Amino acid sequence: MTISVCLVDDQTLVRQGIRSLLELSDDIRVAAEAADGAQAVEVIPQVKPDVVLLDMRMPGMSGLDVLNALAQKNALPPTIILTTFDDDQLVLAGLKAGARGYLLKDVSLEQLVEAVKTVAAGGSLVAPVVTQRLLTGLERMHNDFTSLDQPDPLTEREIEVLRLVAQGLSSKLIARQLAIAPGTVNYHLATAFNKLGVDTRAQAVALATQRGLL
Repeated sequence: MTISVCLVDDQTLVRQGIRSLLELSDDIRVAAEAADGAQAVEVIPQVKPDVVLLDMRMPGMSGLDVLNALAQKNALPPTIILTTFDDDQLVLAGLKAGARGYLLKDVSLEQLVEAVKTVAAGGSLVAPVVTQRLLTGLERMHNDFTSLDQPDPLTEREIEVLRLVAQGLSSKLIARQLAIAPGTVNYHLATAFNKLGVDTRAQAVALATQRGLL
């Protein structure tokens, strides 16, 4: 199955470069492009791509604004943030808003294709790409997460599932590795989300890592 992608970046050269890389893969096609946040919010619900590659720093409507706007409409596809080394706080805010992970803009072809396929399959790009710099930033931001003051401890199975999520595995692959049903994997994820007070896999992994659980 071909994976459709929407590129969102205000820099034409960046979009052209990423499109050129993606066109080298037979499994991925660029279904749409957006040069700013407003255009992205309009185009993405129409095209309904399998994956969005989203720049966070854009004039006017930022990538974070796009994430929030699409999430409010329940129209946010699996999204990968495009970032640079000095975007730590934006990356964390993007993960909190529902992004599945992030890539550096100088990503290689192999990394880009693998990332798109991982996210399209239901996985996330958090660890090992959540670097110590991001974890340091998370320590400054962790109070922004809606979590209980004394949360229920995660079970060993919930932690095990989150560790595999952190490796980018989908529910189906996790189920295969743990010899359990995909529905059981989703149940463990749902209970872990509830205990951590988060809504997405990326948020769960980031917060669990910050707490030293993974």
